[in-house]
Amino acid sequence: MSDETTGKAPKAAAPQKPAKKPASAKPANGRSAKASTPQSSETKSRATKTSAAKAPAQKKTARAKAVPVDPASADKAVKKPAAKPAATRTTAARKTAAKKTARKPAPHIRKAPVHGTITGPLVMIGLGSIGKGALPLIERHFEFDAKRFTVIDPVDTDAKLVTDRGYAFQKAALTPDNYKEILTPLLTEGKGQGFVVNLSVDTSSLDIMKLCRKLGVLYIDTVVEPWPGFYFDDKASAADRTNYALRETVRKEKKKNPGGTTAVSCCGANPGMVSWFVKQALLDIAADLGLKAKTPDSQKGWAKLMKKAGVKGIHIAERDTQRATAPKPMDEFWNTWSVEGFLSEGFQPAELGWGTHERWKPKNAHEHKKGCRAAIYLEQPGASTRVRTWCPTPGAQYGFLVTHNEAISIADYFTVEEGKKLKFRPTCHYAYHPANVAVLSLHELFGSAGKVQDKLHVLDEREIQDGTDELGVLLYGHKKNAYWYGSQLSIEETRKLAPYQNATGLQVTSAVLAGMVWALENPEAGIVETDEMDHARCLEIQKPYLGPVKGYYTDWTPLDGRPGFFPEDLDETDPWQFKNILVR
Repeated sequence: MSDETTGKAPKAAAPQKPAKKPASAKPANGRSAKASTPQSSETKSRATKTSAAKAPAQKKTARAKAVPVDPASADKAVKKPAAKPAATRTTAARKTAAKKTARKPAPHIRKAPVHGTITGPLVMIGLGSIGKGALPLIERHFEFDAKRFTVIDPVDTDAKLVTDRGYAFQKAALTPDNYKEILTPLLTEGKGQGFVVNLSVDTSSLDIMKLCRKLGVLYIDTVVEPWPGFYFDDKASAADRTNYALRETVRKEKKKNPGGTTAVSCCGANPGMVSWFVKQALLDIAADLGLKAKTPDSQKGWAKLMKKAGVKGIHIAERDTQRATAPKPMDEFWNTWSVEGFLSEGFQPAELGWGTHERWKPKNAHEHKKGCRAAIYLEQPGASTRVRTWCPTPGAQYGFLVTHNEAISIADYFTVEEGKKLKFRPTCHYAYHPANVAVLSLHELFGSAGKVQDKLHVLDEREIQDGTDELGVLLYGHKKNAYWYGSQLSIEETRKLAPYQNATGLQVTSAVLAGMVWALENPEAGIVETDEMDHARCLEIQKPYLGPVKGYYTDWTPLDGRPGFFPEDLDETDPWQFKNILVR
C-alpha cells in the first residue's frame, strides 16, 4: 500500500463564527431545466461493477424523435419501435431472421418508448449494482435478440436474474490472457452489429474497447478501468496512478486510430451525465446574462462561450442524503454505489482541472509533463481531501475532492487556445459529500491508517429508508456568481421508476441508456467522451429517470463567514480562488 493510502486525514477546521447571512438559493426564474433543441454535430461514475477480472462529428442517421415519457406512467404508453439508423439496417434476409428471434418484453417490464434496435449480439460485462440496474432499462428501451444477450460476471449470486429472463449467463473473470478468447466468439456469432456494455471493475476498458472496434462492435463504459494492480501499486509514482494517466491512454488510442466504430468512454453519472449538465447550465447562464448566443456546434464554440460568460470554474457538486434503515456496524464499509470503486479512486491522488484564473497552488501540487496538461494532482488521497462547495438542499457544505475523469475532460474540452498559447481554461473538480454511512466508513478507514474494513456493502433500494442524491454542476465566478444545475432524485421516486437500484444507481444506469442510444444513432463516431456528445439528445433520453432537474442561482461564496475565530490565509480579492475552496 502506498504512502497516499496510509496518510492521515486533514485536521478538522477551527470553529467558525456564525456567518453574517446564509447564502440563499435562488431558483433560476422558476427554471425546470428544459432541454434545448438537439444539436446536430456533437459528440459514479465508476459503476458498481463487479470484477470481471475528438473525432469529427459524423452525419447522423435517421431516427424517430423520442418524446420524454415518465416511466412510472409508461404502462399507458404505446410502445412503437423507433426507426432504425440507416447504418444499422440489414438485408431483407437478415430482417426476417431478426423477426423470428425478436425479444418479447418480459411481463413485469412496463411499456416504454423503444429508442433503438441492437441488430447483433449484446454482451454486458458485470452484474454488480449497476449491471442489475441497467438490465431493466435495456429491456425497456431496446429491441434485441434475447438468444444473443449474454451477461458475464465472475460471481453467479444474481445469475438467476439473467437466466429467468431467457438470457445467457457466463460465470467468468476476464483477464489479459482470456478476454479475447471469451468475448470474440460471442461478438462474432451471427449477423448484425453487436454491442458491449462494460460495467465491470478490474478489466481493461481500453483493451476491451480496442477489441470491440476491431470487430466492428459498439462499446460503452462508465470509467477508464485498468487491469488489477493499478490503483494500489506501491511501486508506481503518484503521477502514474492518476486518472489523468488512464485518460491519456484512451486519448493516445483515439489519435492513433481516429474514426471507425463508436466507443463511448466514461458514460455514467459522473463522469458522463454531468458533462451534459455543464453544457445546459452554460446555455442557461448565457441566456440570463443576455449574451444571445446560439447553441455551439463544436468544441471551440463551447469553450469560447464559457470564456465569454465569465465562468471561472466548475464543481461537480453532490450531496447524497440517502439513509440506511439500519445503523452501520463497526468494521464494515457501506456506500450507495460500488465500495471497491470508491476506495480505488479515493486512494488515488486528488486531481482537478486547473483553470487559468488560479494564482496559487498547494505545495504538494504537481503538473503533468505530457498530454493535454489540463489538470494537476496533489500528493494526498482524494478521499481525505476536502473542499468547500454548495448544493441547493444543504447549502454550503464540505465535499471530498475525489479524482474523476470528468474533472480532467471538462477542463480540457472548455480550453481556449490561440495557436499554442493558452487563453482560457476553467478549474474543474469533484466536490462529493457521500451518504452519511460512507462518510463514517471513511473516518473509520483513515483512522486505522488506511486499513480497509473486512466487509464491503452496497445499500440496495430495500435497505434505504429515505433521502435524495442531489448531483449537479456548480458553475461559478460569472456575473451572476454561481449557478447549480442538476438532478434531485429521491429514493422514493427511484422505486417508482425502475427496479434493482437506489437513486445513485439510477443516475448512472440512465446515463448508460442515453449513451447507448447515442452510439446506435452515431455508429461511426470513433472513440468519444461524453463532453463531445449531443447533450440535448442525451438528456432527452435520460431525464425521465432523473427526478426534478433544475437550476438554482446562489449568492454563496467560499469566503462566507470567514475568517472565523482564528486567522486564515485567504485571497479576498477573488472568492473563487482554489486557495479559498480547499480546506487546509
